[in-house]
Amino acid sequence: MDVLEHGGRLDRMVGQYGGRRDTWLDLSTGINPVPYELPVLADDVWRRLPERTLLDETLVAARNFYGVPDSAGIAAAPGTQSLIQLLPDLLPAGPVAVVSPTYGEHAHSFRQDGRSVVAVGALADIPGDCAVAVVVNPNNPDGRVFSVPELLKIRKRLADRGGCLIVDEAFADCGDVQSIVSETAAPGLVVLKSFGKFFGLAGLRLGFVVADAALAARFETRLGPWAVSGPALAVAHKALRDVAAVTAIRRSLRDNSRTLEDLLRTSGLEIAGCTRFFTLVDHPKAADLHEGLCRRGIYVRKFEYAPRWLRFGLPPSDRQHRRLADALTHLLPGLSG
Repeated sequence: MDVLEHGGRLDRMVGQYGGRRDTWLDLSTGINPVPYELPVLADDVWRRLPERTLLDETLVAARNFYGVPDSAGIAAAPGTQSLIQLLPDLLPAGPVAVVSPTYGEHAHSFRQDGRSVVAVGALADIPGDCAVAVVVNPNNPDGRVFSVPELLKIRKRLADRGGCLIVDEAFADCGDVQSIVSETAAPGLVVLKSFGKFFGLAGLRLGFVVADAALAARFETRLGPWAVSGPALAVAHKALRDVAAVTAIRRSLRDNSRTLEDLLRTSGLEIAGCTRFFTLVDHPKAADLHEGLCRRGIYVRKFEYAPRWLRFGLPPSDRQHRRLADALTHLLPGLSG
C-alpha cells in the first residue's frame, strides 16, 4: 500500500531511538498541545448509536462556530482525512492542481483515483484546464496565507467551467486568518475544517465539510449513518459553544507560537514560515539536526522533498520550551560551517 510520510509516529521513534513514550517531546504535528478539557459524558453516549438529534445539534454548533451561511450545507466526518479521500468521487472529473508544497494527502488521494495532478507554486500558476484546485490556507508546512479575494477569483474561474476550488482550513481557526466559509452557499467551493487540531483532540477524529447544500448532502450520503461517534459529537457540541474556552485556546496558541518562534530565532535558526500551530525552519544540516534531536527524545517533522526544512510543533509547557532550547544550544554549534 502506498503510504505517505507524516508526523505523529511516535511509536516508530521510540522503536528506533529508545526511551519511553512519556519521556519524548513530540513536536512533529500541528496540533494544539494543550487540549480542551474533556467533559463528563452521559453513559448513554457510549452505549447507544449516535442519534440524529445529537448530530443535528452539533452541526448547528459548528455552523455558528465556523460562520457557515444558512443557505450552505455542512456535514460531519470522522476526521478531514476521510473527506479528502471522498473528494475525487464527489467533485468534477478532470485535471487537478494543488498549490504546493503542502499536505501530501490531497494530491495523493486524487492520484490514487487516477487523476492527472499538477503541483503549482502559486494561485496564478493554476492551469486553465483544471477541473479542481486545492489550496491549504494557511498552508502546511510553510504558513503561506491566501486572501479571500484572490481565492474567490480562482473559485469563479473554476465554477464558470463547472469546476471546484477546495480550501483546506485545518489551521485557520485562531482568528488571525480570514476564512472563506462565508462564500460556500454558491457552487464551486468546498471548505474543510478540522476540529481536532484547534481543540487539541486529534484522536477524537472529527472534521467538517462545508459546501453548497446539494454537495454537502452528497458528502453526508456517502459517509453513511453513524459516521461520527456519539462521544465525538457530544464533546464537539460542548466545545464549539464554549466561548470562554475558545478565547483561552486562541490566546494560548498565539502566545505559545510567539515563544516558539522567538526561541528558534534566538537559537540561530532561520524561520521559513509559521502558523499558530507550528514553525518551519531552514537549515543546511537539517537532517543532522533532526537526528540529534531524536537522540535527545525530541521529535520534529522533516521533509523528503525539502531536505533543508524542519517543522517544529508547539511545546506543551514552559519546561518543554526550555528543554528544546537546551537541546538546540548543545546541537547547533556543532552543525555550523
